[in-house]
Amino acid sequence: MIEYILFVLGIILLIKGANYLVEGSSSLGQKLKIPTLIIGLTIVAFGTSMPELIVNVLSALNGSTEVAFGNIIGSNIANILLVLGITAIICPIKVKRSTIWKEIPFALFAVIILFIVSNYYLIDKIDITILTRVSGLILLCFFAIFIYYAIDMARKSKPELEDKKMKIPKRKGHVIGLLIILGLIALYFGGKWTVDGAVFVAQQLGLSEFLISATVIAIGTSLPELVTGITAARKKDTGLAVGNSVGSNIFNIFWILGITALIAPITIPNFVNIDMIILGIATLLLFGFLFIGKKHELERWEGFMFVALYVAYIVFIVLRG
Repeated sequence: MIEYILFVLGIILLIKGANYLVEGSSSLGQKLKIPTLIIGLTIVAFGTSMPELIVNVLSALNGSTEVAFGNIIGSNIANILLVLGITAIICPIKVKRSTIWKEIPFALFAVIILFIVSNYYLIDKIDITILTRVSGLILLCFFAIFIYYAIDMARKSKPELEDKKMKIPKRKGHVIGLLIILGLIALYFGGKWTVDGAVFVAQQLGLSEFLISATVIAIGTSLPELVTGITAARKKDTGLAVGNSVGSNIFNIFWILGITALIAPITIPNFVNIDMIILGIATLLLFGFLFIGKKHELERWEGFMFVALYVAYIVFIVLRG
């Protein structure tokens, strides 16, 4: 029972730790007079990806690589089908032209690259599938290209509009330091308890580590994106939800899996190819739905379809075991 409690507590600490770290780091950036736009693209973006990163790094160090891979694939599928689905149900999502023609295709490109670097065995005809350190470097190179694109796009945007979207409260130095320290501590223990708990639960229930990580952990680490999506929907600023979810998917594949593979090569179950294909189809559906019905808008019925597809995916992987 203690292991189960620590598992749930670990996921909660991951979410709170990321929030504290983002708040503290953003306030520090403001104190150092770093432009709000740059804070949003770097500190906030990296901070919201910290739960997945901590889980993956600790999984790699513990040798629980199924947890590492399942967390990313599960989180990315949840970001599109669950997060955007629920957001669209609350309020139809209007998507910016740059997101449609650049960021969503880049997210699909990330899935294709991951599929290629995860399937060397198809070329070399070996029995085991491993995401090697070389693969990690390849993913990080693509991540650098994405960051360059994001910064270039930010420079061309209107800073005053970005400042209105992101308000950072002013805090005293000792409060900023406390938030950052608390965030790091919560992330460490949250990640450790989550990974240990996932392995324990999988062993107790006779399930694969991939299943636990692609469902419970993935949904847990996707909660920041879900909260952002719901908040954006209530404020009628749904474009932010799409950018956050799609950007998170790109971060997860190129940045987090790249770092994880660099620390320790990731052994990948062969059946995961199906999950990567599902992720690719979900990304394609997101792109296609924006041209069905109201142009450049994800409507409520499409949101319901996304959520239904997510439920079907969960049923599928649970039955697979």
